[in-house]
Amino acid sequence: MARIVLDARNIVRDYNVAGGLFRGGRTVHAVKGVSFTVEQGKTLAIVGESGCGKSTLARIVTLIDAPTAGDLFIDGEKVDIARHGLSKEMRRKVQIVFQNPYGSLNPRQKIGDILGEPLKINTDTPASERRDRAMAMLKKVGLGPEHYNRYPHMFSGGQRQRIAIARALMLNPSLLVLDEPVSALDLSVQAQVLNLLADLQDEFKLTYVFISHDLSVVRYIADDVMVMYFGEAVEYGPRDAVFTNPRHAYTQTLFAATPRADVESIKARLARKRAA
Repeated sequence: MARIVLDARNIVRDYNVAGGLFRGGRTVHAVKGVSFTVEQGKTLAIVGESGCGKSTLARIVTLIDAPTAGDLFIDGEKVDIARHGLSKEMRRKVQIVFQNPYGSLNPRQKIGDILGEPLKINTDTPASERRDRAMAMLKKVGLGPEHYNRYPHMFSGGQRQRIAIARALMLNPSLLVLDEPVSALDLSVQAQVLNLLADLQDEFKLTYVFISHDLSVVRYIADDVMVMYFGEAVEYGPRDAVFTNPRHAYTQTLFAATPRADVESIKARLARKRAA
């Protein structure tokens, strides 16, 4: 039986918003009782438009925010950061890759230091071993030892995202949250990064939560899909079932409005541009 890495049960997240001069405060229900599980080595894609609650849910899964109600289990262990805080061991288990690779990398740090920093903060790994592991991880994401002493501004957007992925994997996490990881990249680079993520998942048996507004990208990488709308999960199931027979009207609207952006469609689109 497959191991459940992430188990979220009836997750609720409310925000209290202060009122103005002529209006009292109010409560915003950002996430409304969402439940899901993710097995080891699988990818759950959470999709929806801006404001649907998917980024709020990502902050809860990455242990940045605590839910207002509901239970969150990681590797079978219940996590309650509001009451018990967050241990170093649990912090190592969950890592995140952000949408903007340049904004998430310290421009004053060399790449080697960026990759070694998670080990320096969270482990007792000696400097020589940190360097060796950073070099090895650079190779895993398609970069070389010559990149170790360079700065983030010296890389392309796709290369910076590879570095961000490498940094997230330095602690051997159980769960990797990918928050719009390819939306800021050119179409051809999107395909390269998606292929890299798929290869790394196969090699390390990684578990992904993939946040996206683009169902076409999701179709390439996801095993399961959860569609969010105004804080609720309106559709949830295996990728093929969701894409073959979307049941909710909102999901059907997303399919109609989203251009195909899987790897083969990207290649075809680039070929049409060259021909034109």
